[in-house]
Amino acid sequence: MRGGRVWCPAGPVLADIGVLDGMIRAIAPDLPGGHAEIDARDLEVLPGVIDAHVHLNDPGRAHWEGFDSGTLALAAGGTTTFADMPLNCIPATTSAEGLRAKLAAVAGRSHVDYVLWGGLVPGNHAELAALAGGGVCGFKAFLSGSGVAEFARADDLTLFEGMVEAARLGLPVAVHAESEEITAALTARAVAGGERTMRAYIASRPAIAEIEAVARALLIAEEAACAVHLCHLSTARAVALVVAARARGVRATCETCPHYLLLTDTDAEEIGALAKCAPPVRSHDELRALGASVARGEIDMFGSDHSPAPIGLKHGDDMFAVWGGIAGAQTLLTGTLTAGVPLASVPRLLGLGPADLLGVAGRKGALQVGGDADLVVLDGAASGILTAESLHYRHPQAALVGRTLQGRVMSTLLRGRAAGPGHPPSGRHVARRRSR
Repeated sequence: MRGGRVWCPAGPVLADIGVLDGMIRAIAPDLPGGHAEIDARDLEVLPGVIDAHVHLNDPGRAHWEGFDSGTLALAAGGTTTFADMPLNCIPATTSAEGLRAKLAAVAGRSHVDYVLWGGLVPGNHAELAALAGGGVCGFKAFLSGSGVAEFARADDLTLFEGMVEAARLGLPVAVHAESEEITAALTARAVAGGERTMRAYIASRPAIAEIEAVARALLIAEEAACAVHLCHLSTARAVALVVAARARGVRATCETCPHYLLLTDTDAEEIGALAKCAPPVRSHDELRALGASVARGEIDMFGSDHSPAPIGLKHGDDMFAVWGGIAGAQTLLTGTLTAGVPLASVPRLLGLGPADLLGVAGRKGALQVGGDADLVVLDGAASGILTAESLHYRHPQAALVGRTLQGRVMSTLLRGRAAGPGHPPSGRHVARRRSR
């Protein structure tokens, strides 16, 4: 790859990248020629994006998305590795049997490399070791209802005992942190009162529901000596709790998503069901405060939390009844840039941060000699309006359609070969390197 601005861990350099057998062998100016070449002059060359938070719903609900379309969209957006969440598929990935089913379903169908989360639910404590042995990157737990019957909410005892076992296994626990007591009661009250609007839905999941659950998860993780990852944080006050926990020695990381920095509650009212998610998007003041947390370097990574659904489940006037999830796998990179994140922060937030969490650092997440040649070539100065026609999802709908997004992905390379539209699937399972 010739002449791009290459974003190495130490910073950007104008250089060529030499690739052989899927690995980066050299990064230097004026490498010898005589090989297949890609011209990247005047373009940014970034580590392939790692999306640590994706729901592709396969097997069992592949008609919601599936590995074929979902990974094509990921590759089109510059992602070269993703972590699939353990719920919304049937069976859920909460047992060795469920893991085998997912590995069988994805084999030969993914356009990008993948790691898999296992699930932490009541009653599956004895399965966690087998899941770890099968190569999961960690365990996901919900502190509020997940939205699907086959993935139950983790009560405090389940979370504590699961975290103790996860710590023994050397794996992190990722947490969807919203208080069930607050959200369930407010939802029941709103529905009983005939409320159906987006405003009422957002009010049923207030910021305090996230803040309380984050504080509780951090305390339990501290007691269990377990690494904990707080998913899709929507408030700066929750991020501040993570920062404080780190200061007292808790191994805590957190993520946010582009939609929490691009959409407000007012936008969600205008967009409707396509903008429904949990936690919900929040006020302009909350958005600004969260952006300041990102600017201070307090957030470890961005993830898409891609959670698609058939068109019929994302349309309607009852915001408590429609499916809650935002489709964003194809726009993680461009959405992050559009949210005002400087390009210099992208290699950490979309590369090194998630690579560390998922246990694939050294191989993925950075442009360095000896690592996989996972590259995304970006025209950082370009911009364009996102259209439904440009989406590769099974159901081409997204909350950001009609918005101007910053940056244009010119090509995505997985282990040195072009990936995405027009190319066959070549993704592989990447097992986590476990640490104690």
